[in-house]
Amino acid sequence: MIHFDRVTFRYEDRAVLDDVGFDVPEGEFCLLVGTTGAGKSTLLRCVNGLVPHFTGGTMSGAITVAGRSVRASTPADLADVVGYVAQDPLAGFVTDDVELELAYTAEQLGVPRDAMRKRVTEIVDLLGLADVRGRALAALSSGQRQRVAIGAALVAGPSALVLDEPTSALDPGAADEVLSALHRLVHDLGVTVLLAEHRLERVVQYADSALLLQGGRVRAGSLGEVLAGAPVAPPVVRLGELAGWEGPPVTIRAARRQAAPLRERLASAPAPVEPPPAGPPLLEAAGVAVDYPGVRAVDGVDLVSRRGERIALMGRNGSGKSSLLWALQGTGKRSAGTVSIEGGDPAALKPGRRRTLAGLVPAEPADLLYAETVAGECEAADRDGDAPAGACAKILADLVDGVDAEAHPRDLSEGQRLALALAVTLTAAPPLLLLDEPTRGLDYPGKAALAARLRRLADAGHCVVVSTHDVEFTAEFAGRVVILSDGQVVADGPARSIVAASPMFAPQVEKILPGRLTVAEVAAALDASDGGPA
Repeated sequence: MIHFDRVTFRYEDRAVLDDVGFDVPEGEFCLLVGTTGAGKSTLLRCVNGLVPHFTGGTMSGAITVAGRSVRASTPADLADVVGYVAQDPLAGFVTDDVELELAYTAEQLGVPRDAMRKRVTEIVDLLGLADVRGRALAALSSGQRQRVAIGAALVAGPSALVLDEPTSALDPGAADEVLSALHRLVHDLGVTVLLAEHRLERVVQYADSALLLQGGRVRAGSLGEVLAGAPVAPPVVRLGELAGWEGPPVTIRAARRQAAPLRERLASAPAPVEPPPAGPPLLEAAGVAVDYPGVRAVDGVDLVSRRGERIALMGRNGSGKSSLLWALQGTGKRSAGTVSIEGGDPAALKPGRRRTLAGLVPAEPADLLYAETVAGECEAADRDGDAPAGACAKILADLVDGVDAEAHPRDLSEGQRLALALAVTLTAAPPLLLLDEPTRGLDYPGKAALAARLRRLADAGHCVVVSTHDVEFTAEFAGRVVILSDGQVVADGPARSIVAASPMFAPQVEKILPGRLTVAEVAAALDASDGGPA
């Protein structure tokens, strides 16, 4: 169905694809994996002609989809063959409500009105959108928007569907809804799906095969073949490699079938216990409420935290996590309640003073970055934070290596841009550090590095609160988990006990080896108990 034959592509300043060749057969669910910046988005856009027709660059080789040449066609010409769903569906919508958006592509292709109505109804039923059919797109949850974007791509009846990180902004439940819908398309309609995703633990159970993009080259094979030894792999694969399991297994089900001997060996090794933080409270929030027109986003939240704490704020999309972070930082308006950080209310302070109490890195780190160069951002942060010259640059160097001081901030990788926004925030030395979904766009090594950095900040005396849907990152980072639902706290306690009690928020290792959260924790327990995994 999708065929690449010796495809090479380069932008003016760098090569992305180097003599790439592979086939994705009809009715296949194929997973594209690779590190951040490997070129996955570029490869996906090659499938429907966005690369190079709209991006520029130089390409050689041949690409065909359902026998049709991509290089000889425009994306509009290929709309009836390839459906493309970008990472941010809201940015790609062209209408205001669900039904119009679903019908838009069919209208552009000149589909007769009766046939169009039939197609839209079929897509609505297939993707479970009947209850939102007449609603405005802006009023939908992230999961609902993602399903609408998939539906809009399917209305033209394409043979192949290409998706770029479709679950990156979704909570675990919403991600399962989207992936289950894709699974039905593959098995019920024979649609070919090529999907790129960093959170592989969500996707591998649905995929049939995988492509690894590394150094501009592609290696194709089964999930186990591709993920074994790859620079990015879900925890279940790393656990299988550690334990020497055959395969290695790529799903929880397969891993549990081999895990009984390992569970017995770990039974005598106690799980690590993290002591509760000491000292006076840093943050004291009581009865915090945040209202938007017709919606109470945060409803009477109480939260107390101390220096050295690492808190993961979790919950479904729309549960109030981001609104609570902004209310704690003081920029977001509170409808009720009090917030005190070291005895001061940040909402009552001017922005400059507020930044010295609480720093917030938003879900889009680029929203904090305005200068033309990295050096300019650092210099501005030094001035705004009343810090010595070079302070921000030093913090950035401590967080990540190899950032070009003369580069434009928006030309940086996801990890580098996040590190720069974090350095800008830390320059004011706030004791309370708040981060909203910082792992979007980061691969497993990038998330591990971020967790280590945040741990060091907590050890240095900061209180770090992270809003996240990423259960594997939570397992690496958090000592405490707070779960929100409908704007209220429904669970608050040690990370180990909270995630173990929740099938939705439990990491993969906990599902296989109860009481253990990470592969590193299992390795340490094996070393301590009997000298290793052999």
